[in-house]
Amino acid sequence: MSQSRDSGQTAAPAAADTTRERILAAAMEEFARHGIAGARVDRIAKLAKTSKERVYAYFRSKDALYAAVAAREYVVIAEATQIDPTDLPGYAGRLFDYFVVRPDHHRLITWGRLELPGTATGADDPDQAVIARKIDLLRQVQQAGQLDPAWDPADVLALVNQIAMTWASQPELSEAAAAHAVDPTTAARRAAVVTAVERLFPRAR
Repeated sequence: MSQSRDSGQTAAPAAADTTRERILAAAMEEFARHGIAGARVDRIAKLAKTSKERVYAYFRSKDALYAAVAAREYVVIAEATQIDPTDLPGYAGRLFDYFVVRPDHHRLITWGRLELPGTATGADDPDQAVIARKIDLLRQVQQAGQLDPAWDPADVLALVNQIAMTWASQPELSEAAAAHAVDPTTAARRAAVVTAVERLFPRAR
């Protein structure tokens, strides 16, 4: 009897975790496609194979659900691209590659910037924690003489990110480049991104 009871006690949290993961995965797809205002919780619930009430049991509102999805995505991006402050051109290339493969992830982040501007972030916000760590790494390599100290490390990060995501944030230019560029390939766009960052922030020698 006790074994049966123990099994039941351990299975419930696992099932709950699985449901939460399904909700987050479904919400990722829904928010990337429709934005926050256009997303519907009933569609998320249907895709997650659960009920609308169950979604709200985990997340108090649609905005809270978006925040959870976006926070996780920022961590995923940071882990997938891995900034090397001594090789910023390489980091820019990895960011470019990531969003070429996952344009839906770029849309997810962009929707939040458009629809939730000025949202307050706390000290424990995962996005801010990732950014702060990157800025600190850049400051360390400046102090070690491996990066021009004339730049504010916050500006360095902002510029590298913006260059790396130039094509992801301007799909209309990507279409134009495919039709009119001397070299229409994705590899050529990537090379331009890496070269631009290299000229601004050369690799440490």
